[in-house]
Amino acid sequence: MDNRRSKPEQVLNLGHVSEQEEKMSPSNEKRKEWIQWTVQRIRLSPQEKHLAATLKANDREWIRCVVVSLGRSNSSPLDPPHVVLTLDKVFTFEWATDKVLFYTILEGLRCSRVFRLDLTSSGSRITSVYEETYPDVFVEVGLSRDRESLSINCNSRTSSEVLLIDTTTTHLEPFLVQSRQLNLLYHVEHWSRRLIILANTGRGQEYQVMQAPLSQPSMDSWVPFFAPEPGTVIKDMDVVGDHCVLAARTSTGEFVLTVVPLNHPKDAYTVELPSWACAITTKKPSIADPRGVLELLISSPVCPPVPYCLHVEDGLLLSGTENGSSPENQDNYTTTRLEARSQDGSSVPVTLLHSAHVQALRLAPLLVHVYGAYGRDLNMEFCPEKRLLLEHGWALAFCHIRGGGERGLSWHRQACVEGKPRAVEDLEACLHHLFSLGVSSPSLTALTACSAGAVPVGALCNRHPQMMRAVILQAPFLDVLGTMEDPSLPLTLEDREEWGDPVGNPKHRLTISSYCPLHNITPQCYPSILLTAYSDDARVPLAGVLKYTERIRNVIKTHFSKEPKSEFEPVPNVGLNIQHGSNHVGPEDFELMLEEEALKLAFLYKELRLEPPRLPRKRRR
Repeated sequence: MDNRRSKPEQVLNLGHVSEQEEKMSPSNEKRKEWIQWTVQRIRLSPQEKHLAATLKANDREWIRCVVVSLGRSNSSPLDPPHVVLTLDKVFTFEWATDKVLFYTILEGLRCSRVFRLDLTSSGSRITSVYEETYPDVFVEVGLSRDRESLSINCNSRTSSEVLLIDTTTTHLEPFLVQSRQLNLLYHVEHWSRRLIILANTGRGQEYQVMQAPLSQPSMDSWVPFFAPEPGTVIKDMDVVGDHCVLAARTSTGEFVLTVVPLNHPKDAYTVELPSWACAITTKKPSIADPRGVLELLISSPVCPPVPYCLHVEDGLLLSGTENGSSPENQDNYTTTRLEARSQDGSSVPVTLLHSAHVQALRLAPLLVHVYGAYGRDLNMEFCPEKRLLLEHGWALAFCHIRGGGERGLSWHRQACVEGKPRAVEDLEACLHHLFSLGVSSPSLTALTACSAGAVPVGALCNRHPQMMRAVILQAPFLDVLGTMEDPSLPLTLEDREEWGDPVGNPKHRLTISSYCPLHNITPQCYPSILLTAYSDDARVPLAGVLKYTERIRNVIKTHFSKEPKSEFEPVPNVGLNIQHGSNHVGPEDFELMLEEEALKLAFLYKELRLEPPRLPRKRRR
């Protein structure tokens, strides 16, 4: 921590934390079980006197925050860094000063309370700062890049409310920026005693940048500062030095960075990113980072994250690789961005990754990815298995259907509640478009989705099962109607803004009943399906996956008891892989992850009747 020290010094030993969490494991022999921890987040106090880190217990929903005293540079060997306090269930946390930490706690699947920890000479003191009463609001704390403003962010799917704490003052009392209004979403950054606000007050209720004095933060004082060009949507905002940096998607689906000088907004300029860029992650700044530099990672499903540095003063974007090279010069694959025409005439973006020319993909196996819910973009971060498939001749398609956020907030709104069937229509249009271009064929096509992405996939399987040969679903949400009818489930009330209320609204019930994968299963020849579910998944009830599996197996049996079997219509396989002890995101144990992915790959090759890839022979010396 101290630059004058010649050797790195250990400040936290996870083994010591595990010793404190010794547990008795139920077995025939009485023995103790060691809990393994993984570091999630680390935050240093402003003068680096304390460190806070959250640790997650592997394969458990246990989160613990450890507060460590780092001592002073002239501290004696008798006073080394040591743990002064542990806090359970901490989700987000930030230092306001060297002795004051604000944090939220995760209770079930909700964060609704904010606490303040004061470290004193006699010990510590914890006080409650804020408690949210709305059940659909999630509360987090954040810190501005200049560390002068700490925010309490209270967001639902359709509204926002932010409280700020001025860390340059001594009282550290929160004050309201703008009270909650339906359909008003906003996020706040701080710069030079002013607020830089990203709010959906732009054309079509899309995001634009506003500004307001810190002393007058309410909406009455918001002044428009920067709006993107039509068709371009803002995905993220950072304030770097005296510049506002916006990560945005253009109308063609490509990522760009827009840099807006805060003193001269009319001098805004755009920085082009590599054409293969599909995901951007910005690094949270440390105390020692240069003021005018934004560090980021750029990746794609088949390209590992590449570090870049953006120098905002001159717009210089430099690759952080050792040789300064870019993967576009190394990897023999192409990123093609397509547009499919949906049933109502809307253009639906599709990202196609392939190694051969598009015209040569007729006989290539195709793996189609889809999500389309909650306004979230389809995950396009690096995945080694995708790279492996591409290297063995597969084409990978990513369908950015409505319900997701790829084309802004309106893209999500169009497929909410009564608009949900549009997501299914979009997915069908994407497949038709790919096939019409000569990309693969239904007999060589598999679909994959996780969580809520299983809804459009499952609905399409019910309507047009002949459009694909195989389906892989992970932690799948398949019983929309049954889940939304049960208010005792942890996310039902919060998710009504996404799926609707089938109990209190007959129109919502009719809409959900029209597409719900579980409730529209009918005797026919389905594609082969591999479902992976997790016993400790609090978000997607296991009961719905079990019902779906049983019902679809029964209707397939019914269909083939009436129809003669033939080699042109083989009996589909329906497999259910239940991972015990894992939560919604799957196993954290590396070997279990490998086994799960190996099962998926084996399933794909078997059901698409492909020759499994052969390992390269080792050369003899």
